[in-house]
Amino acid sequence: MTTLQILNEEVTSCRRCPRLVDWREKVAREKRRAFQAWDYWGKPVPGFGDPQARGLVDGLAPGAHGSNRTGRMFTGDASGDFLFPALYRAGFASQATSLHRGDGLRLKDLYITAVCRCAPPDNKPSMLEMANCQPYLLQEIEHLDPKIFVALGRIAFDRLVRILPIQDDLPVFAHGVSYRIAKDKTLVCSYHPSRQNTQTGRLTSAMFDQIWDKVRELLRR
Repeated sequence: MTTLQILNEEVTSCRRCPRLVDWREKVAREKRRAFQAWDYWGKPVPGFGDPQARGLVDGLAPGAHGSNRTGRMFTGDASGDFLFPALYRAGFASQATSLHRGDGLRLKDLYITAVCRCAPPDNKPSMLEMANCQPYLLQEIEHLDPKIFVALGRIAFDRLVRILPIQDDLPVFAHGVSYRIAKDKTLVCSYHPSRQNTQTGRLTSAMFDQIWDKVRELLRR
């Protein structure tokens, strides 16, 4: 068993945050009407992707009826429906859809993770809950030693800035900006592909494609 597999088993058995344990399990029991036939995952969601990835993508947290249902990050909700076609267009994904853990999707040179591994009520984990999850993110970074970090949203950006040796003074979150990290690494920032951002036009497909084109170019250097 690899280091990442061992870590992911540890993640899926985590019960550090009572509020999140209660919420994710309640959602998995009660389900949404459209998904009554599903056996919800209902556990912390591990990271996934290429174990040799040079790019690490960090999001906020699983969706209650998305990743908390399917067991895979960004899978089963609108954010994933926007993310994976973009990754496919950029050559980072083997297919444009992500439906469930056994659908054959493979990522190329990317590993997707999140600040918080359990679905939080109202998509708002507390500072303590994010701190409880941080050791898992640190272990992923240590194992993968990625060259490029992609922060999907402000919360992911703030968390990465806390733990990475950013060389630029006073980094500020904005879509499309990037920051230097020690040892010739880079942090790239993007708006989160949430429905709130994509349906309002704050994040368009063209804007998102530019992010992944930049990541691809940085990895080529």
